[in-house]
Amino acid sequence: MAIQTNRFRLQIAERGVGSLSLLALLRWALVVIFLWFGGMKFTAYEAEGIAPFIAHSPLMSWLHILFGIRGASYVIGVLELSTAAALIAGAINPVFSALGAAMSTITYLITITFFISTPGVAEPTAGGFPAISAAPGQFLLKDLVLLAASLCLLSASVQGPWLKAENSQNGNL
Repeated sequence: MAIQTNRFRLQIAERGVGSLSLLALLRWALVVIFLWFGGMKFTAYEAEGIAPFIAHSPLMSWLHILFGIRGASYVIGVLELSTAAALIAGAINPVFSALGAAMSTITYLITITFFISTPGVAEPTAGGFPAISAAPGQFLLKDLVLLAASLCLLSASVQGPWLKAENSQNGNL
């Protein structure tokens, strides 16, 4: 199933051409992560755990101001559970395939910025950056892989005119 617009073609990522069915592994791994992490955001333990990331983030610190530590965690939890829902629906609907992948991509683009804004990422006893601490540095490093998975799903879900030239060069048009 695909939906054609003037410029873009939305499709379910796993139903594209070639070996894209392997993208189902990425989709369902992201679903598990967003369900698990999103559900955890409704606990005091997780709210306190993410508080330093939010407090020091120029993109997210306003959440603490408006909602407090627990409220900010709840907002993020709702967004993460919504992302999981969109990814699940995306397994059968091309619009949700693109939406879920975009929401996931935005999530990990934001968390990657925590490398810059969160104190303690660089490990001073190892000479500073690029040496990173176990926590929070190595904890954040996994988000690079999650961002890559999200981008793979997004690029497979949203086909645009930029791919026509590439496909015609490869003889795929």
